[in-house]
Amino acid sequence: MTENPEQQMGPPTRFLRMSEVQARTSLSRSTIRRWVKQGIFPQPIALGERVQGWIEAEIDQWIRERIVASRGVGETVAH
Repeated sequence: MTENPEQQMGPPTRFLRMSEVQARTSLSRSTIRRWVKQGIFPQPIALGERVQGWIEAEIDQWIRERIVASRGVGETVAH
């Protein structure tokens, strides 16, 4: 029996709009835009002609990387 293609891909990808990215990262709109241009923040995905979103997993990874960089390599993050 073969698996459904959606089951093979893992959890569904969710897109975050700018307001949610701002809330999750505590960054301003201008900082996010500047860091995207500088290549230090994930690139948004075009969802339509004038609509962009960020891949949730990429934002989550970026946040984890900032925590590790801030706390030092090898340190664990307290929950």
